[in-house]
Amino acid sequence: MQSKEIRRLLAGFRRFRTRYFDPDSSIYRRLQGGQTPKTLMIACSDSRVDPAILADASPGEMFVVRNVANLVPPFESGGTYHGVSAAIEFAVVNLRVENIVILGHRQCGGIRSLMQNENPVQGSFVGQWMQIAAPAREKVLRDNDAADEDVLCRQCELESIAISIDNLRTFPFVQTAIAEGRLSLHGAYFDLESGELYEFDHDSRVFNSLHIE
Repeated sequence: MQSKEIRRLLAGFRRFRTRYFDPDSSIYRRLQGGQTPKTLMIACSDSRVDPAILADASPGEMFVVRNVANLVPPFESGGTYHGVSAAIEFAVVNLRVENIVILGHRQCGGIRSLMQNENPVQGSFVGQWMQIAAPAREKVLRDNDAADEDVLCRQCELESIAISIDNLRTFPFVQTAIAEGRLSLHGAYFDLESGELYEFDHDSRVFNSLHIE
């Protein structure tokens, strides 16, 4: 027997199908020929921060990668499985997206676990993954030694976005696309407590509130 939650999700799918597969709708007829998104969005897996909902995006508008704490690992040629790196490559090389947006958010559980535990628990996938943002943790602790944990977590949430943008620049195909003038990198931060959105300034490396009419 299906649970109440699964039945609710199926009802949602029926509404989705009615909206986008209605005979009068051309959205999925157009998308059957392939996808041509202009933006790669790298966001957190947090259930409160769905990038398509936040941007009110239609199907086909964004190519989305979600992971714990919206992190981008640095480029490396070794190893075996690189899901995030593979998605970035596909978006830049095959889909030729024009923008990559790193979308961070307030109350990130991955960042909080990093701030609370300097050394990951052996065998923890989350702990090992969060080491990508270890430089952000070190900088925040160095610059805010008197701050409480909540402030430290917020600062690390912001700084980790900058780290991921730096890591994006280590990928050869990203470097090539930027040099050719066909790709831009962006950082954004959604404060789910206030509903505000902040944009990363590459020159000053600070986040400024976006005034959205």
